[in-house]
Amino acid sequence: MSKDPAIKRENIRALVAEALANAGPAADPSPQHVVVNSLKEKAEREWDRDESAKTLLTEDDLRGLDPGARLRISPGTKFTALASDIIQEREIVLITRVPRESGVKVQSVAIGADHGGFKAKEALKDRLSDLGIKIRDAGTNSEEAVDYPDIAHSVASLVGAGHVDVGILIDGAGIGSAMAANKVPGVRAAACYSEALARNAREHNGANVLTLGSGQNSHEELKQIVTAFLSTEITEDRHKRRVAKIGDIDRQYRK
Repeated sequence: MSKDPAIKRENIRALVAEALANAGPAADPSPQHVVVNSLKEKAEREWDRDESAKTLLTEDDLRGLDPGARLRISPGTKFTALASDIIQEREIVLITRVPRESGVKVQSVAIGADHGGFKAKEALKDRLSDLGIKIRDAGTNSEEAVDYPDIAHSVASLVGAGHVDVGILIDGAGIGSAMAANKVPGVRAAACYSEALARNAREHNGANVLTLGSGQNSHEELKQIVTAFLSTEITEDRHKRRVAKIGDIDRQYRK
């Protein structure tokens, strides 16, 4: 090959032209819109963040939201003054959750779990939110070890004092939480592992606290048990009469 630089450049151009000619039709250079798998679910959602389990939102609940983000809220949600300012400044879009037609018999629930039931508690909160129920979360807030009687006492106290309609507790088996909750006056806690037991506990025994075992049922099964519990109530006089006797026994030993 010639050492003349001009000739070398011409030879290179010729090689490039030949390679392009043999490569077939040129690919479409226009950009393609691709959603990678890790982002696909987020792109298909109707909202960027779901805070519909809360009835009051503060500036902390809006932390990290981008301008124009879509925020899911429950009907009647209230905002602190600073939160309202942030929503207006960032033009955050509020999407109000539409409650499902569920037939639930309660309006408010206190829920709590130990470290073993933490993940199940978070999953159940989504179901409760979809049912349009007001939620009071008594913890725990991580998988760091805690003592289940403390959580059970917190939830049962809210039920016994009438601050919520019913309570839900989750630990490994559901038994220990039931024992602890039943020490609180006015509480009738029942450990249930099936929808049938949950309905029976409500209809026959007037249970007002449901205890669940995260090691006994899948998250989906737990959701079904909770829905059955919340959709049933005691109605027949014979059952009410028997439940009243439970209260009489309790009062005898609290004098």
